[in-house]
Amino acid sequence: MNTKMLMASSAIFMAILGLLATFMPQEILDYAGVKAEGIVLLIVQMAGALYMGFAFLNWTARSSLIGGIYNRPVALGNFLHFTMVSLALLKALGDGPSAEIVVGALLYFAFAIWFGVVLFKRPSRNGKK
Repeated sequence: MNTKMLMASSAIFMAILGLLATFMPQEILDYAGVKAEGIVLLIVQMAGALYMGFAFLNWTARSSLIGGIYNRPVALGNFLHFTMVSLALLKALGDGPSAEIVVGALLYFAFAIWFGVVLFKRPSRNGKK
């Protein structure tokens, strides 16, 4: 499986989230109905930095062979991230679905499945077995 598209698309997705959380934390918290001050504001900015770190990791690894034993930490870290956030978003749907949560859950679930396939499938350099 050629993973270049997966790594590039996940890098872009996480970079967008990271930039928003880093430079617009007040707006994100206001939209969510949370008071934008103190530790909550800091946590959103720290999450933005984590997203940017993952984005840079995925962008720089996009041309590498990933899967099986190759770059396993990269695939495993991404799989864990997308799976855990998918589960958190699914749990949040129990409080009442909103368009933002549904779209987020679908995107995260798609990336979780895609990284799961990469993690547990034998890689090939050119998409052939």
